[in-house]
Amino acid sequence: MPHLDQPVALSTVPAVLDIVPCTPRADIAQGVSLSCQQVTLKRVHAQRLREVYRSAGWPYQDVVEVDLLAAGLMQRVISDTGHNLVRLTDAGIKHLASATQGNRQARSAHEALVDKVVEAMLREGRIAWTGLSLRAKVPADSSDQSKWKMSQPDVFSIRNSSRHDYLEPVIHEIKVSRADLMGDLKRPEKRAAYLELGGQCWYVLGCDRSGHPIAKPNEIPIECGVMVFQNNQFEVTRMAPKKTMSELPFLLWMELAKATPRRESELDSPQVAFSHEGVCNPMVTAL
Repeated sequence: MPHLDQPVALSTVPAVLDIVPCTPRADIAQGVSLSCQQVTLKRVHAQRLREVYRSAGWPYQDVVEVDLLAAGLMQRVISDTGHNLVRLTDAGIKHLASATQGNRQARSAHEALVDKVVEAMLREGRIAWTGLSLRAKVPADSSDQSKWKMSQPDVFSIRNSSRHDYLEPVIHEIKVSRADLMGDLKRPEKRAAYLELGGQCWYVLGCDRSGHPIAKPNEIPIECGVMVFQNNQFEVTRMAPKKTMSELPFLLWMELAKATPRRESELDSPQVAFSHEGVCNPMVTAL
């Protein structure tokens, strides 16, 4: 074996250490370029543009922001204080204006019904969010253990109160398709997460083409309330059991703090009302 101070002939270096020059493949580079140009913009992208436009411009650093940067609708800037911010480009403002005016007829029935529930909650003085991604602890396979479950309620609302025990969080899950509803009912962990996060959980059902509700109340688990949207009003067909919550979990507060509550000015639907044998919004009894 040669001494460390002695030169080593190149022929003695093992072949596995040979460095072979590599030339980037043109087809891979072309594929990356094409994929960057094919960004499919969805409603969540328009919502993010609206949030950034109304905010100080702090970056989210998530995949939605990456899509908007790649599409040229947002750009990264550095503030006078040296902080990294994001701003809408001219193209982003045009896209936001187009999305706001929108083709309202193209909105899905689900989105339209979500907005009607949000409007009803706001009219009752509650604070409402949509598009949240919340973590909740649900029972695992073993009764002695629990696990984290991500949930995305259609509408999450709380009372506009400064007291923890008066917030009364409520979750509304909107269903306009019977097939979607039946698939949802096969996921008990999803309902368990909703019941962990909210004092009440409601299923809001739309109607089919013949004008009949997509399901009957007895098809919905008893731990959830049932509403039906029919004739431009919400009819309560079964009240939701109410769970007392002394305070909201810290992780839930953090998600609410990072999200933007819905505003009545964003909604386009006409006013609708709850009805239940002469009783208005079932939340009124708790207000």
